[in-house]
Formats: sequence, C-alpha cells, structure tokens
Amino acid sequence: MAQASGMDPLVDIEDERPKWDNKLQYLLSCIGFAVGLGNIWRFPYLCHTHGGGAFLIPYFIALVFEGIPLFYIELAIGQRLRRGSIGVWKTISPYLGGVGLGCFSVSFLVSLYYNTILLWVLWFFLNSFQHPLPWSTCPLDLNRTGFVQECQSSGTVSYFWYRQTLNITSDISNTGTIQWKLFLCLVACWTTVYLCVIRGIESTGKVIYFTALFPYLVLTIFLIRGLTLPGATEGLTYLFTPNMKILQNPRVWLDAATQIFFSLSLAFGGHIAFASYNQPRNNCEKDAVTIALVNSMTSLYASITIFSIMGFKASNDYGRCLDRNILSLINEFDFPELSISRDEYPSVLMYLNATQPERVARLPLKTCHLEDFLDKLLCGLCSSLGCCSHWACPPCLGTWRVSSHHYLTWGSYPKVYPRRP
Repeated sequence: MAQASGMDPLVDIEDERPKWDNKLQYLLSCIGFAVGLGNIWRFPYLCHTHGGGAFLIPYFIALVFEGIPLFYIELAIGQRLRRGSIGVWKTISPYLGGVGLGCFSVSFLVSLYYNTILLWVLWFFLNSFQHPLPWSTCPLDLNRTGFVQECQSSGTVSYFWYRQTLNITSDISNTGTIQWKLFLCLVACWTTVYLCVIRGIESTGKVIYFTALFPYLVLTIFLIRGLTLPGATEGLTYLFTPNMKILQNPRVWLDAATQIFFSLSLAFGGHIAFASYNQPRNNCEKDAVTIALVNSMTSLYASITIFSIMGFKASNDYGRCLDRNILSLINEFDFPELSISRDEYPSVLMYLNATQPERVARLPLKTCHLEDFLDKLLCGLCSSLGCCSHWACPPCLGTWRVSSHHYLTWGSYPKVYPRRP
C-alpha cells in the first residue's frame, strides 16, 4: 500500500520529530558549529607558516575534494534518515553502530576541555571591567613598599595567569587546591550550555541568532580598528606574500587537509543531528556548499583582522627596539638628542660600523626586524592555542542496545580518527 500510494517509509520516520522554524536557523546552527577558534587563530598561523597566500591553493583544493563531499554526506544521511549520529549509522548497518558511538565520544570529550577554555574566557572577561587591568601592572607586596618580586621577574601577564588565575604549584606531585573562582566560572559555562539545549532546537534555534552572528560583528569591529592602525599594511603583506616553493613540502598539503577536516567539524556527529531536523526533501547539496564556503571565507576574514592587529603590535615592538638602539648610539658617540630618526638609523649604523666598528661592537644593540617580531608573536599564539571545537552532542539516543560489533567499531574509531593538530 505504501508503495502504491507513493509514500516513502524513510520520509515518514519520526513524523513527530521537531523541525527548524526556518532555514536560517539551520544554516546558522551549522555555521556556528563549524566556525570556531581554529578559524580565527589556527588558520592565520598555518597561512603564515606555509607560504602565505600560497597556502590557499592546497587549502581550497582540500575544500573541494575533501571538505564539501564529506560534509555533504553527513548532511544527506542525517536529513534522509532523520536520526542522530548513533541512529544513522545503526540504520545504515548494525555493524557501524560503533562509528556513531565514536562520534558521540569525541563530541563529549571535546566538550569537556572546550568548556574549560570558555571558563578562562569568562574569567578574563569579568576581570576586564577593572581599571587598571589586573594583568597590566604588578601588585604591591605585603609591606606595600614595592611590587611583588615574582611578578617583576616573570612579567605582569604571566603572573596574572599562572599565579592569580591558576595558582599553580611548584611541582606536579603537589595538586594544590580547587580554585573556587574558576570553578564558579565553569559552572556558569555549563549552566549556560544546559539552558541553551534544554528544549532541543526549540531553544537552540532562538539562541543561535545571537551566538552565530555576534562573533562576526566583533570581528568586523576589530577589522575596522585594525586597518586604521599603523603597521597594518605590513602585517597583511607578511601574511599573503606567496612563497610557491613551499608547496613542494608534503606537510603543507597535510596541514591544509587537516585544517579543512577540523574546521568543518566533520565526524563529530553535530551536523548529522542538525540535518535530521530538516524536511526530508531539503536541498542539502546547496546547504553543504554554502556552509563550507562561509566557513572558509570566515577564516580569511579573521586572518585579515588578526594580522592587521599583529602588524600594528609588531610595528610598535620594532619601533621601541629602534629607539633603544638610537639612544645607545647617542650616548656612546655624544650625538645631540633627537639627531637620529628611525628612518635614518640604518644608514647611520652602517656608517659607524664601517668607520668605528670596535665601538659599535661594544654597544648592546639588538637586531630589529619587523618579521622577527611577527614570528615571535605567531609562535607564541601557536604554543598557547588548544585544539578547539564547538560543543556538540547528538540528539536523544532513543532506545538502543549495544552489541559486541558496536564495541568493535567504537574501539577502532580512535585509531582511524585523524590526530588533532
């Protein structure tokens, strides 16, 4: 009868399943799930490390031949079968149920440390309302006659992070005590997540308008401000100047493919769950292309923003380095004050180095190159950057039974799952 009436049994599965209020909610949910800190921090770093503008070649090749096809598959199976990641893979084959469990496990583990990162962000956000900023100056010692020696030795930012925020111990054997201020921030983060997902897409769909669009507003504000700062041009030039020879290195292509994989949040199960709330005959091919392109354009947009600001900061550090060297030359050779400008410094140094090399060699002059300061900034960012993805969890699992082959595929999942960078 079903065949005669033209009904599709797969289409009629879970007729009572909730649906998105509109297409925009669905697109923003997928974009918000895909776009993360990897787009804002890791992509600019990879672009700088692997040949600047030349990195875009393997990046977009990986997007076309890896990212969009895999993304399309996830949206298609979720929309067609209208189940979460575990239910989808069990429907395809009972022996693939462990793949769904693997997606669930990865999403759960990522959510644990990602919310830890969110608590740090919340902690810094709350402290940013103080004036002056607590990480801008060293606190006074107990006698209030000077500054804390540890802060003066390590720096204000490091002291605020390691001592006032984390309060780390001297060695790993001493676990220390619970930092209640951070614990409360963590509870606040988890509570916020809970309130956003408590009613499924009914609540998530309303929140997503703010959570997905507000970061673009902030990026735009930073971009406008960054492009008006001195040194922004140098930063953008440094980012996008292509080095085509580096494309011969296989590592460049591997990093491009890895960035596409994790930037789109593939194999996390979140996109399968989002697509399951669509109408069965929704054009998921168009959705896959649109979301993937928005994700990649966001990476480029963030790169321009980040490097315009990095260029300004590096330009400032470069200027201070020149000022210290100019002051050393003025004191050593008894030049009048303000007799050497920053533009004149290279020619003056070259002349003195040719005429009086012994005296110049004794001076504590530092090598001042704008590229060196940019390198140091980027290396620092890369060191502190965690592998971050948005929190995701498949929808209600329903009634299911775990069998032996589920455990087998679940156990093999981490072995084939690519390592996070």
